[in-house]
Amino acid sequence: MLASIPSIPRNGQRSAPNRQPATMSDHAKSASSDRKPNRLINEQSPYLRQHAYNPVDWHPWSDEALARARREDKPILLSIGYSACHWCHVMERESFENEAIARLMNERFIPIKVDREERPDLDQIYMDAVQLLTGRGGWPLTMFLTPDGKPFYGGTYFPPVDRHGLPAFPRVLAAIAQAWSEKRDDVNQNVARIAAAMNALGGENLAGGEPAADLPLRGAHELARHYDSAHGGIGGAPKFPNTFIFSLFLRMYDADGDPSFADMTRDTLTRMAKGGIYDQLGGGFHRYSVDERWLTPHFEKMLYDNALLARLYLDAGRALNEPDLIRVAREILDYVMREMTSPEGGFYSSQDADSEGEEGKFFIWTPDEFRSALGGELAAIAQRWFDVSEEGNFEGRNILHRTIPIADAARLFGKSADAAAAAIAEIRARLFAARESRVRPGRDDKILAAWNGMMIGAFAEGYRATGEARYLQAALQAIDFVMKRMWDGRRLKRSYKDGVARFNAYLEDYALMAGALIDVYEATLDRRHIEAARTLANTIVEHFSDPEQGGFFFTSDDHEELIARTRPAFDGSTPSGNSAAAMALLRLDSYLDDSRYAEAAARALRSFAGAMEKQPFAFAHMLEALDRYHRGATEVVLAGDPACAEFAEWRDRLGLLYAPNLALHAAGANPDGENFLPEAARGKRAIDGRITAYVCRNRTCSAPITSFEEFVRAIAG
Repeated sequence: MLASIPSIPRNGQRSAPNRQPATMSDHAKSASSDRKPNRLINEQSPYLRQHAYNPVDWHPWSDEALARARREDKPILLSIGYSACHWCHVMERESFENEAIARLMNERFIPIKVDREERPDLDQIYMDAVQLLTGRGGWPLTMFLTPDGKPFYGGTYFPPVDRHGLPAFPRVLAAIAQAWSEKRDDVNQNVARIAAAMNALGGENLAGGEPAADLPLRGAHELARHYDSAHGGIGGAPKFPNTFIFSLFLRMYDADGDPSFADMTRDTLTRMAKGGIYDQLGGGFHRYSVDERWLTPHFEKMLYDNALLARLYLDAGRALNEPDLIRVAREILDYVMREMTSPEGGFYSSQDADSEGEEGKFFIWTPDEFRSALGGELAAIAQRWFDVSEEGNFEGRNILHRTIPIADAARLFGKSADAAAAAIAEIRARLFAARESRVRPGRDDKILAAWNGMMIGAFAEGYRATGEARYLQAALQAIDFVMKRMWDGRRLKRSYKDGVARFNAYLEDYALMAGALIDVYEATLDRRHIEAARTLANTIVEHFSDPEQGGFFFTSDDHEELIARTRPAFDGSTPSGNSAAAMALLRLDSYLDDSRYAEAAARALRSFAGAMEKQPFAFAHMLEALDRYHRGATEVVLAGDPACAEFAEWRDRLGLLYAPNLALHAAGANPDGENFLPEAARGKRAIDGRITAYVCRNRTCSAPITSFEEFVRAIAG
C-alpha cells in the first residue's frame, strides 16, 4: 500500500459499511424542478443522467473536460459508479445534492462522472490506483487526478461528516485543494509513486512456462480449503456466489471423480436458492449476501450474475442429476425474459436495490401484507414456508427465504406432498401478483455487449438442457440485435441505448460475444454463428494481442490513449477478458482450421501460468480454460440428415448431458461440411441410414456408434 499525501485526513478509511439508514435521493428528481441540468443531461447512461440535476458542474469523461482541467490548472475529481449501486446513491444524496459541497467541488476541481459499465477501461485503471493507495476498492470510486489524468489520491465512499471511521468529504476536498495549491511537490511525488506501482503491476510477467496439466485440479483443491461447510459458499460475510469456483469444481468432478467437488457445489447452490439472496417470488439472484447464511442481500440484480448463475445451475443440474437446480435456472431465465429483455431483443443491464428511497422495499414483507394478499389458511402456510415473523429479519420486515422441505410443510399442515406443493405454487403466484402493484426498483436499460454475450450463452444452454424453444428464441433474437445494432460491419460497440451504439468494445465484449455465438451454434448447428465468431476472434488476435508478454490488452490498438494499457487478468464477478478470450479461442479452434486461435490462447495461458499457480481464487475461469487446453475437446460428430426427427432427438438428448469440453459437429448433410469437421472425422458417414455418432479425442475417433446409450458411455470416456 502506498503512502497518501500527509496533509490529507485519512481517519482510518475503510469500505462503506453494509447498512445505514441513509437512502438515495431518488436520483435528484425532487431537485430537478428548480435547477438547470448539467452536461450529463445529454448522456445515454441512466447512471449519468441520475446526476444531471445535481448542483455539481459534472462533465462526462471527454477531451473537453481534460482540456479544461489543463487550461485552468485544476485537479480532476473523478467519481465512478453504476446505476444499481446503493452506496453511489447514498453519496449522491448526501454530498452531490449538497449545495455547499457542490460549490467546493465546482470551485476547486473539474468534476467528472463516469459509468463504470460504459467505461470499464477507466474503471480498471483507477480502481487499481485506489487499491494500491488504500488496499481496498469498491464503488462509488472517488479519485483525484492531475489535469493529464494521473491519480494522486483516492478512496471509495466518503460521508458528508466524519462517520464510521471515514473522513468527511468536505474535509477531504479542502485538504486536496490545499495540497494542490500549496504542496504541489508532495502531489507530484505521490503521482510518481502510484505511476511506478501501476507500471510494475501492469508490466509484471508472471509467466512460468508451460502451465502444468494438473494445475486446475490443484487449484480446485486449494480453493476447497476455503469452503464454508456450515453454510456453503467460499469464506464468510459478505458472501458472493463465486460462480467460477463452483464451475471449476464441476469440471474437476468430471475430470477426477472426487465426490467432494460435487457435494460442495450441490450444497452451495441448494442453500443459495433457499436464501434471501434469491428472489423467491420472481426468480433471479441479488448481487451478494451481507451475511454468511445467504439471508440478507444487497438487493440489486445484475444481468451478469444471473447469466453466469443460470449457466452454473444448468451445468450442476445435469452433472449431478438434480432437477431442482434446473428448475432454479428456468426461473432465472424466465425472470430475464420477463423483466430484463428489451422489445428489440437485447438484455438490460441491472435493476436497482432501492425503491421509494429504501433499499429492498420492493422485496420485503410484513405478516399483515401476507394476510392481506393470501387470506388465513394460505397465509399461515406461507409464513412458515418463507419464515416470516412479526419481528422480521430485516429492519422490522421480512426477507423471504426457505428453511423447511416440502415434506415438512405437508406434515405441519396435514396435507399430502402434492397438495402442499400446489398450495405453495398458489402462494407464490398470489404474492407475486400483489408485489407487482408496488413501486418497482429502477432499471438500467442500457445494453452492454459483454453482458449480453453471457446471457445469450445462458439462454442457448437453457434450450439445450430443457428443450424449451422460447429460450433458444431469446438467444437468437439477442444475437440478431447485437449484430445488427452494435456491430458496424467492422467493429463491435460496447453500449447501446436510445437507438445509439457507443464506445469501442473492449476485450471482454469481443470474447464473450464470440463465446455466445459458439453456444448458439452448438444449440442450432447453424454454421453462420461460427463464422460470426471467427470474425470477432480475428479482431481479438489482430487488435488486442500483447506481442511481448502474451495474452491480450483490455483495449484495442486503436482505442483512446489512456495513462495505461492494461491486461485484464483477474476473474471476479465476471470473467477477465483474458480468460474469456482464451476459452473462446480454444473452443473456436475445434471448429476452424486456423492454428492462430489455439496458439494465441496458449500464449495467454503461459503468460499467466505463475499467477494461476499463486492465486487460484483470482483465476478460477482461466483454470477452466486451462482444463480445456490440456484435456482437449471432446469432439462429437453426428452423421445423418439434420432435418430428420432422429437427428433432432439425438441432438436434444445430447443437450441433457454435462460435457464441459464438448465440440459438436454435423456430418454428411453438406458436401462443403468436410472442412468444418475435425480432421480425423472427415469422411465419416451414417451407417445403414441411421444416425451415427463418432466421439473424437486427440485426433482419434471412436468406431461408429448407432446406440445413444453407447454414445453416452463414449462421451464419458
